[in-house]
Amino acid sequence: MCALVATAVLIASGCGGSGGETGGVQPAAGSWPPADGRGDCAVSKQENVPATMRDGVVLQSDVYRPQTADPVPVILMRTQYGKAAAQVQPYRYQSPDWFASHCYLVVVQDIRGQGKSGGTFSEFGPDLDDGYDSVEWAAALPGTNGKVGMYGSSYVGATQWLAAVRTPPHLTTIVPANTSSDYYDGWTYEGGAFRLAFVQPWAMETIGRTAAENRGDTATAKQLLADGAEYTRWMTYRPYQQFPPLRPDDPVVAPWFYDWMRHSTRDDYWKQWSIRDRYQDVKVPVLDIEGWYDAFLAGGIENFTGMVGRGGSEEARRNQRLVIGPWDHVGWGRPGTGITAPLLDGGPGGNSPVNNLMLTWFDRFLKGADNKVSGQPAVDYFVMGADRWKTASAWPLPDTRWTTYHLSGPGGVGLGGRKGELVADAPKDPQPPDRYYYDPLNPVPSAGGHSCCGASSGPQGPFDQGAVEQRSDVLTYTTAPMPSDTEITGPTEVKLWAASTAPDTDFTAKLVAVAPDGSTRNLNNGIIRAAFRDSLEHPTPIVPGRPYQYTIKIWPTSYQVKAGSRLRLEISSSDYPQYAPNPNTGEPFGASAAVQGATQTIFHDAEHPSSVVLPIIPAGDEGRTTFPLTR
Repeated sequence: MCALVATAVLIASGCGGSGGETGGVQPAAGSWPPADGRGDCAVSKQENVPATMRDGVVLQSDVYRPQTADPVPVILMRTQYGKAAAQVQPYRYQSPDWFASHCYLVVVQDIRGQGKSGGTFSEFGPDLDDGYDSVEWAAALPGTNGKVGMYGSSYVGATQWLAAVRTPPHLTTIVPANTSSDYYDGWTYEGGAFRLAFVQPWAMETIGRTAAENRGDTATAKQLLADGAEYTRWMTYRPYQQFPPLRPDDPVVAPWFYDWMRHSTRDDYWKQWSIRDRYQDVKVPVLDIEGWYDAFLAGGIENFTGMVGRGGSEEARRNQRLVIGPWDHVGWGRPGTGITAPLLDGGPGGNSPVNNLMLTWFDRFLKGADNKVSGQPAVDYFVMGADRWKTASAWPLPDTRWTTYHLSGPGGVGLGGRKGELVADAPKDPQPPDRYYYDPLNPVPSAGGHSCCGASSGPQGPFDQGAVEQRSDVLTYTTAPMPSDTEITGPTEVKLWAASTAPDTDFTAKLVAVAPDGSTRNLNNGIIRAAFRDSLEHPTPIVPGRPYQYTIKIWPTSYQVKAGSRLRLEISSSDYPQYAPNPNTGEPFGASAAVQGATQTIFHDAEHPSSVVLPIIPAGDEGRTTFPLTR
């Protein structure tokens, strides 16, 4: 299994990077952040400014104060990754000092139990009340005008949503990037499968380690740093509920991690801080920043659509903007971040506009500038392959042509070779099913995808799928060559008829672009754990040998398939280490090290018409090579 992890890492991301939230090779000294674009205000900095929460715990902030006699708005970041770092590197945000120079009072706060702040760290829950209290505290700082905006990426986006659902009176807008709508579905688990390559290294090397540092447990912090460097070793460990580095018998280290393992369904533990259930409580405009290969893309899009449809005020529903670029999770996949080269194909036009866009957004909602940055819901998206920015009024795009292709012919290696097709017509004649053997101890290596957080441990981005497609446990079904350039933008849904000899198993799907020369590029992927086929809340086992129809949601993409190129669907039962391999036993998740193999049968006949629905966009708008800052 260790060798398999190494193979997956080699396929997916090369050799650089870290499993932590700060992952990726750091840019060259002085290259980021740029020095230009500063505002007119001189800035002073005050470190470790205390804020007392409702339960008496004191959180510490760095305050960047513009030198002006006029009252100014507040920009607040609440982070678990160190207030001194402020998510500047690698190639992310401008410095807090830069934003303050535009005459904003900028507050960067360590959340509870992290950095310099007091209290005991636990993920998600404390940031509901602490978020509310911190917004109201910041609004009352001397020299402010009482308006507060928030910003930050990943969990620092989550701290914004967790504050916003509590509706603090002085919160005026939020700008979350690369963050989700639900901390079970699309964060810790996906389709019922545990997101191993993201969650385990992140919990171990990053937040578990820094929480230990905060409480003065230097021995544990040192041990977690060393264990995090051996992620290939620890991602093979079973059972997950006894994961040694976070010490299951010592709840001081990371009790929250073992809660995540025990709560492997979307139960009340997760629902208590889910965002998707609370859009009606959020009454402020939101600027969402996402990436096509980001770990939380689907949830970020759901946050946009949820707020447009159910936001808690007319102003909020009208002023939602979603930006999706050719980015992964950390550093937005641009030069100097150490992330994968294929994400650089879009050239400078694909660079993140977040800093100037965020400043324009804050000018509109915190200072009242009439800059037309919003006023109606909008989606700005980058079409990979065409390398153009386009804008739409809704998601999914209003002019989407949902086009069904049916699986046909032998998709496996076999004696006849790979002849699996995606065809327009549903099967009428009997077709023999395809079969493969899934071994949990020999899972399919991840080759790119929408994971997090470092280039090495979390498979992310686009890669050639040639090595993966040579395996006998990967089926492929391919369209005819496209007669003209064809834009694919939106989610893809697979309706798969399948049976297994096991009482539980996984099925995976991957959408792939195939160039005329045979080279391939993964566009996005999805997974369903068989027991979760009908419900994330109430899983039910399957009957071995019985066919079921599974819905696999391949996460959204935007890609121009060139004339003569084709689209391919890959079907398998594993994608490792992006997801923990299903042991096929049907036992409670993470409680046992036992595994068993399974023979999987994929049907595509008249009685079981397996299919995929693609989001095809009609030709027309050619887009633009630069980002539309204000539209």
